[in-house]
Amino acid sequence: MPKYIFAYHGGNAAESGISEQEEQARWQDWRNVMGQACLDEGGPVGWSKTVRAAGIAHNGGTNPLAGYTIVEAEDIETACEIAKGCPILANGGSVEVAPIGESSETPATAA
Repeated sequence: MPKYIFAYHGGNAAESGISEQEEQARWQDWRNVMGQACLDEGGPVGWSKTVRAAGIAHNGGTNPLAGYTIVEAEDIETACEIAKGCPILANGGSVEVAPIGESSETPATAA
């Protein structure tokens, strides 16, 4: 079955007034709902640097990575349905869903 990475962007829970304990409980509840589809819970990531031919940006870029998870799903549409339950969405963040490795899926045209 294909694997997908969920790349999290934005969504600072502290700015939305949610306690760290409540936020952790939301993530754990979502992981429980995903069940065996969740292959690697991943987690938050530190402040990133963006490397380009012109040099290194030390600010994480315009849309810095906040964390990741790896899931297994029948297809990208199913993976996106799983991503809709991600707690980061409630905090104004987003989830980028991408296949890992070889994929016969073609990019959809921008809506």
